[in-house]
Amino acid sequence: MSLMDMLKQYVSGSGPSNEADVHAHFDQAAQSVPQSAMADALSHAFRSDQTPAFGQMVGSMFSQSNGEQKAGMLNQLLSSVGPGALASLGGGGMLSSLLSGGARQLTPEQAQSVSPEIVQQLASHAERADPSIVDKASSFYSQHPALVKTLGAGVLSIAMAKLAQRRAA
Repeated sequence: MSLMDMLKQYVSGSGPSNEADVHAHFDQAAQSVPQSAMADALSHAFRSDQTPAFGQMVGSMFSQSNGEQKAGMLNQLLSSVGPGALASLGGGGMLSSLLSGGARQLTPEQAQSVSPEIVQQLASHAERADPSIVDKASSFYSQHPALVKTLGAGVLSIAMAKLAQRRAA
C-alpha cells in the first residue's frame, strides 16, 4: 500500500483499529515525509481538542526521554518563559537553582533530575506565554518519532490525518 493510500484511511476515519498498525503506519510516515510535514502534523495534534493538553503530552514524552532529549525540550520551554516566570511554577525553584550562576542551558545530567510533573507545568505555562512553543516542540519531536508514539494511537491518528490532508493539498 502506498503512503498516500495509507494516509487516506485516517482522513476518512477508516484507519486501523489495531494500535500496532497505527504505530507501524506512523513509523512509515515518519521515514517518508519531510520533517517539516511531520512537525506540522504534530503541531496540529498537540493543539487538537481531541488530544490531551499540550503540557500533559510534553510531560508524558519527557518521562520517556533520554537525558539529551530532556535537556533539549527543557531548554526550549525555558527559552519561551524566561527565568522570571519560574518562581510562579510549583517546581520552578528547583529549575531556577539548576540555572544558577548565569547558566542559560540545562545539561542532560541536570535535566534528568527534573520531574515530568514540573515539565508538564512548565509546558502549560510556556504555551500560555508563547503559543509558538507548540510549533517549536513539534519541530523538536518530529526528530524523535519514537517518543511521539508513546502518546498512543489517538494522537498518532490525528497527526496521520493531518499528513494526509497536507499531501492531498
